Amino acid sequence: MFTKFLKEVGRGKRGARDLSYEESLEAANWILAQKATSAQTGAFLVAERIKMESVAELEAFVVACRNLAFRSPIQKGIDCTGPYDGRTKSFFASFATAFLLAAAGLPVTLHGSATLPPKRGVTIHDILTTSGIDIEHMTKERSINIAKQTGILYVPSEQWCPPLAAIRSIREELDMRTIFNTVEKLIDYSHSPYLVFGVFHNTVFNRMSELLHHLGYSKSLIVQGVEGSEDLFIDRPTRTYLVENGEAQLKVIDPDLYGLETSLPDNITWTAEAQLRTTEEILQGGGHIALANQVLLNAATRLSLTGHVNSIEQGIYTCKPLLENGAAWELYSHWKNAMLDKKYEFEITKTL
Repeated sequence: MFTKFLKEVGRGKRGARDLSYEESLEAANWILAQKATSAQTGAFLVAERIKMESVAELEAFVVACRNLAFRSPIQKGIDCTGPYDGRTKSFFASFATAFLLAAAGLPVTLHGSATLPPKRGVTIHDILTTSGIDIEHMTKERSINIAKQTGILYVPSEQWCPPLAAIRSIREELDMRTIFNTVEKLIDYSHSPYLVFGVFHNTVFNRMSELLHHLGYSKSLIVQGVEGSEDLFIDRPTRTYLVENGEAQLKVIDPDLYGLETSLPDNITWTAEAQLRTTEEILQGGGHIALANQVLLNAATRLSLTGHVNSIEQGIYTCKPLLENGAAWELYSHWKNAMLDKKYEFEITKTL
């Protein structure tokens, strides 16, 4: 019975205990299979939030979701995992960054869904819908084919992992952060060896470092980024943790060291339309200098993480011409046309 798990995690701040990995896996399977009632699931998620999830509990929930998701080794690249509750007051730099990385020869996996609590901000899903792309009716086969042509895979998570869609209504009614806000970012749909992962509080660095090591990534970067995302700040240094071979190393990435630190523009209301417009301006070699620099810094850091370049500085030298000569914009245009299902034949030449 599911109540045995509730009795362990729901005894209050002092009385609650962490579940073992095996217990957590069983609890996750009850929830994801909807064998637990909505009331039981809601109570469990709130109790875990109060207690704080252990590494074993997080790992078990990730594994349970992975077991129920469509996952395939589509491309050996980097998984960029930002918050599924979106952005409310900042540029979605990771979206533009993906095309710059692909133009530099590094495949990228992006994923998300319609917005979720607690922020309920603008998501990549919203940006793509605004551009006219019909995500809801995009087949897996078509998405994979486009990824093979362009190096960019976008995964609508609730289609590729249906249990996430099944529990959406409970999460919306709770209107708070739950274990799934972390778990959904780690399903790793394309078996990526590299990961860049956003967090809001630096207090979770150690716990997340241990979790990412258990999940088997070759190398990961945990970023205390903009709005809890994987995006580095451009107007100040960003705290990050580099996770490799079971060890975690604090790295502070300072844009001023690379001549990129810039003040952000004021008074922008970051709607999905504004996100799309700004993304396209930057990929065409324009846009506000701070936002363009933010895309450059994030791309250079991710190229360095994956070993495509030897340093962030070299990454900047690699990426800047790809914005200036139109290579990133050309790849984005090809990808967008393919996602729009236009009859468009093309070849992609990837350069480092």
